[in-house]
Amino acid sequence: MPPPPPSPPPPILASPPGSTAETGKEAASPVDQLAQKEKNKEEPSSLEQSIADLQAQTADLEVQIAEAKAQLKNDPKTTVQRHIRLLHEYNEIKDIGQGLLGLIADARGVRQIDVQREYGVSDQD
Repeated sequence: MPPPPPSPPPPILASPPGSTAETGKEAASPVDQLAQKEKNKEEPSSLEQSIADLQAQTADLEVQIAEAKAQLKNDPKTTVQRHIRLLHEYNEIKDIGQGLLGLIADARGVRQIDVQREYGVSDQD
């Protein structure tokens, strides 16, 4: 059997690799380049407008926050500290009450839950 014929040589390119002819893209005309520059000039303007709108919204929100703080009776930190102090007091009182119910239950020889029910204290109290 005869050997297969040699493969043909690669075609010669009329344009260098990476040229507009090879990539299929047209070179931008001066008119297109000018239009692109104008478009780029408009974008910062719209960005600047967006920034200005956001700054105005921020200012409005800061005014609303200031008005809300003015309506508070006390400083928020003071209110939080007061609530924490009251919760500590409540927990101490609750612990004392639980201890007393436990002493009563021990003295009677019954479960603490039975004493709680007798005195109207629920499981969630």
